[in-house]
Amino acid sequence: MTEEQGNGGAEEQGHRGALPPPEGKAAYVRQMFGRIARRYDLINHLMTLGRDRAWRRYAVNQLDGRWPMADGQPEQEGSGPRKSKSLNHKSKIVLDLATGTGDLALQVLRQYPGARVIALDFSSEMLALARPKTAALPATSPPSLSLVAGDALRLPFPDNTFDAVVTGFALRNVTDIPTTFGEMARVTRPGGQIACLEITRPLRPWFRPLFHLYFYHLVPLIGGLISGQRAAYTYLPHSLTSFLTPDEIVAVMQQAGWQQVRYRRLGLGTVAIHRGVKGQRLSGTDLAASASRNR
Repeated sequence: MTEEQGNGGAEEQGHRGALPPPEGKAAYVRQMFGRIARRYDLINHLMTLGRDRAWRRYAVNQLDGRWPMADGQPEQEGSGPRKSKSLNHKSKIVLDLATGTGDLALQVLRQYPGARVIALDFSSEMLALARPKTAALPATSPPSLSLVAGDALRLPFPDNTFDAVVTGFALRNVTDIPTTFGEMARVTRPGGQIACLEITRPLRPWFRPLFHLYFYHLVPLIGGLISGQRAAYTYLPHSLTSFLTPDEIVAVMQQAGWQQVRYRRLGLGTVAIHRGVKGQRLSGTDLAASASRNR
């Protein structure tokens, strides 16, 4: 039994009408992010009381970890990775998948100034807002941060391109999570690392009703008032209702070829940060086939 089994059943009833049908999800999500792009950063900061910045910092920090503990186990509060200097080299290349307006990619460069980051998103409107943020970066050849339009299910990169991959608040918006993790593994070099930041349902019984009230009722109200797009900020919380638990994400990552997979909850259990290492055994073709089998 997973840590959250049975917790989401009651919430799931009545929320399906806020979500697009599976066959229309990709187009819906692309158009939705285009509509809310201009106010996206502001609303994120307001809704999280600014904690989204700290969560991004913590997620990027996980790229520097070594984790000898058993696969799939949640961390205890206060535990952290043992540090190495594995990414503190100018030759390192990091993929930020579903970069949005680029905040996670910029956080990578703050922590690893010698790295090169490729930031990919399928929303041209979001990439347009990320572009001005790169203006203050030092001019380098090749550039330290490159923005690329692309699809998480068909990444436009060769096998074994990146030393690490990061992604934040993206998984709820893709149409095929196993394939997404498989593609991230395919383009990552053996031994390369992943850090994945995502919203999750809290476990503490006393906090769950408060979270439900805030996330399902106040977030659409606040987001709608600021952006003028209440439907978008109704979709975003409801996309969590039937989303995978952190333990289920561990299983999907392992099936896609990621090893030493662990996660930690932050924000009173409302976000989970998973990290792992690409195994040495599977080729990119094998990883793609594995993801396809597990869809």
